[in-house]
Amino acid sequence: MLRRRGVPVALASVRERWTAFAGSFVALCLGVAIVTAAGLAYVSAEPRVPDRLAGAPVLVRAPTPVQPDGVFAPDRAWPPEEAEALARRLAGVPGVAAAVADRSFYAQAVIGGRPVGLRADLQGHGWAAAALGPYRLASGTPPAGERDVVVDRELGLRAGEPVTLLTAAGPAAYRVSGTVDGPGFYVSDAAAARLAGGVRVIGLVTEPGADPAAVEAAARAAAGTRGTVLAGDARAAVEPKHDSRTRWIGTQVLAGMAALAAFVSVFIVASTFAFGVAQRRREFGLLRAIGATPRQVRVMMYGEALAVGTVAGAAGAALGIAAASPMGGLLVAAGFEPPGFEVRVAAWPPAAAFAVGLVVALLGTWAASRRAARVRPLEALREAAVDERPMPRSRWIFGIAFTAGGVVLSVLTVSAGAEAMFNYGIYTAMALIVGLTLLAPAVVPPLAHALTWPLGRARGATGMLVRENARVAARRTASTAAPVLATVGFAMLITSMVQTTAAAFAAGRGAAVSAAAVVAPDGTPGLSDAAVAAAGAVAGLPGTVYHGDTPLDALGLTPGALRVARDLRAVAGDLGRLRGDTVAVASRPAGELGLRPGDTLPVTFDDGRTVPLTVVAVTSGAPASLLLPRDTLRAHDPSALTAEAYVAGGATPPALPPELGARVLSVAAYAASADAEEDRLVWTFTLVLVGMSAGYTAVAIGNTLLMATSGRRRDFAVLSLSGATVRQVLAAVAGESALVVTLGTLLGALAALPALLGLRAGLAELAGAPVELVLPWPLLAGIVAACLLLALAASVLPARLAVRRR
Repeated sequence: MLRRRGVPVALASVRERWTAFAGSFVALCLGVAIVTAAGLAYVSAEPRVPDRLAGAPVLVRAPTPVQPDGVFAPDRAWPPEEAEALARRLAGVPGVAAAVADRSFYAQAVIGGRPVGLRADLQGHGWAAAALGPYRLASGTPPAGERDVVVDRELGLRAGEPVTLLTAAGPAAYRVSGTVDGPGFYVSDAAAARLAGGVRVIGLVTEPGADPAAVEAAARAAAGTRGTVLAGDARAAVEPKHDSRTRWIGTQVLAGMAALAAFVSVFIVASTFAFGVAQRRREFGLLRAIGATPRQVRVMMYGEALAVGTVAGAAGAALGIAAASPMGGLLVAAGFEPPGFEVRVAAWPPAAAFAVGLVVALLGTWAASRRAARVRPLEALREAAVDERPMPRSRWIFGIAFTAGGVVLSVLTVSAGAEAMFNYGIYTAMALIVGLTLLAPAVVPPLAHALTWPLGRARGATGMLVRENARVAARRTASTAAPVLATVGFAMLITSMVQTTAAAFAAGRGAAVSAAAVVAPDGTPGLSDAAVAAAGAVAGLPGTVYHGDTPLDALGLTPGALRVARDLRAVAGDLGRLRGDTVAVASRPAGELGLRPGDTLPVTFDDGRTVPLTVVAVTSGAPASLLLPRDTLRAHDPSALTAEAYVAGGATPPALPPELGARVLSVAAYAASADAEEDRLVWTFTLVLVGMSAGYTAVAIGNTLLMATSGRRRDFAVLSLSGATVRQVLAAVAGESALVVTLGTLLGALAALPALLGLRAGLAELAGAPVELVLPWPLLAGIVAACLLLALAASVLPARLAVRRR
């Protein structure tokens, strides 16, 4: 009979006990919804053609090597002479009205005495580049003089009015010659050539009626190997690097959300079906007794999983499509996607998410179906309510293996390098969480016995009931404690790891600076030369240079800045010889490139010029791969900004005019705020993952307790017949729920602490100073309290209904 009616039996089983499958349904529905929304956001997160270049049908880009994933170095520029010659050749291409070399530089308006309109991309341009927008004059005339500028009409300035522009050199007075209907500050092309670095893009403005495809082909022939011709959507390759980095961060967030959703869905489905098998042993025994084979029992359970997965997958896909657009807005608001990002609906992400939901349902059911198939005929009919064998041998083996692996990894975390330390910490906690979850049915009874020891000595039967139920129903107690264990362990690990690391790095930054105060940007992306000079500070000028196809971070230093860097020292050569066309190379790149003092290192600067530099020292503790004289780097990169400047010890920093966009901070305040934006993004990502984990925990706890409570109606009836009042029954149920949450919290902390202690020891070894372990107690307490409230609601309310019905 079961062979012929396997599918109808599975469907009937789902209909009959739908409350038992509610948790799996909700988990799969949410998982598919998250995967759908994340997939739609992922496929929509493609590079966009910058608005200010969108008016040029064809762009020619300087040859730039392919960069590794996660690296966002500026593109290599043409040398000035080559850029001009190439622009002249491209201007002669049939159908091209103008070939415009895009020269961009840092510029920011000072309104009301303070810089306004902070943006990551360069806002200063030569007037010719306005045609690439295309932006047209809304009023006034194009800039003609050295101090003329055309501004965005949204600033509210009129032609003829004065305006102060802050550039890399400092604030300067300009005259508004006109306004345009787009963002940016447009100076004369001659002024832009002095203010900007190299030319990386040449835009082709075509004549009316010109064939873009023909122009593209002719431009490709004219550029040869010295330029990459881009047309149509391919022009998105020149999007600003900060937008590329933001999109890359967003993809990491989306991938993490989708992976966590799939993993936790498997976890919940597996725990739900496993607990369901424990409750349905009598049913499976009866099926076996009337002739059902183990294979037929497995097929029935797979049918139940497919039924739940199909309905949940369809609902989740629809929910994900509806949630995708709001998710896109949240990603932009949180800084995980660039402005202008919009989610587009495509067919394959919901279809793929639906398929993932079915696979997750089947994977989660696999172990439970095997256990159900092992039930022998009539075995369950004779079985008592006590869990005589709550754990199979395979669970013992895997549980011990994962736990032992976690202990070993915690030891390795201490001696791991800076890059591997965090991975080891995460692997440690993951292994211990999995190991303790697998061993929970064996660990929970003795731990519960110890925790409830005072209840055994208390007067009344309520404490005794709580204690004995936790002991004899190990499977039920472990199934409820497991999601709390996973959530508390994961939350404690990831939040403490982020905050401990941030605090350690801040302390390291402060210890590495020997200065009385630090000058930091205030409403600007960096410090101008005028701000550094006004503060009487020393500073390094950051930049990026190329050695062949390899980008290297560089720092331009003065002799005074060399003295401020506390950990910097020469392991070979002499840093005192750093002047002119010389360079000091950090130990790691020096070893990779085989460089020693006296060797020559050719580098290509921001302006596209390649200069052979003489290596004068190999350094240890350097803040960049290459150290150069500040004047040398400034000569090749007139738009570079200083990240921070240092006021020498004993000096009193002067009050800085607000128009400089700089503020004076103590060393401690600077150390805490230097990576504020990076820390904010990491913390936001952390809260997203913790929030998702807590949400899934809510589903798991609620479903497990609902299933367990509905299956205990006979227990409640026996207690009532024995004289227990409704209040006493509910008190016992509430006590059991509070106990399992406590057990899960303790085991979760036990899983996370070895990883965190190993991380703290490793950070202390790297920093050479003690590192304090930072635990976000309010957040962790909130998670535990939420678990407790949910557990009480999911157990006490159904128990009250069950007792009243009696």
